Amino acid sequence: QVQLVESGGGLARPGGSLRLSCAASKSISGIYTMNWYRQYPGEERKLLARLNRGGSTEYEDSVKGRFTISGDPTKSTVSLQMNSLKPEDTAVYYCNINRKILETSQRFWGQGTQVTVAS
Repeated sequence: QVQLVESGGGLARPGGSLRLSCAASKSISGIYTMNWYRQYPGEERKLLARLNRGGSTEYEDSVKGRFTISGDPTKSTVSLQMNSLKPEDTAVYYCNINRKILETSQRFWGQGTQVTVAS
C-alpha cells in the first residue's frame, strides 16, 4: 500500500512563504499527474496546482504567480512553494499523485497538512 506523506505546513505571516512537500512511501510508476488540492472547512477539495507528465503546469487563478508546483516523477515526490501568502490561503492542503498502468488508474492522497496564514 503506497502512502503519500506530506510535510511543511504550519503558520505563516501574511506576505510570508511556506513550502509543502510530499513523498511516496514506495516508488509509483506510470505517473501522469501530480497535484495539490486545498480544502476549506465545510467545502470540497479544490484543485490548486497540477504538474503534468510532460512538465506543463496549471494553476487555479487565485494562486497564479504566487504558488509554484514542482516534482520528480522518478522519485514520486511533489512540492508546492507558496509565496506572498494571504489569510485566505488558510486551509488544509492535500497532495495527490495519479497513475495509469494499461487501463487501470489509481489515485493516491496525502494525509493533509494545515496551513494557517495570520498575523
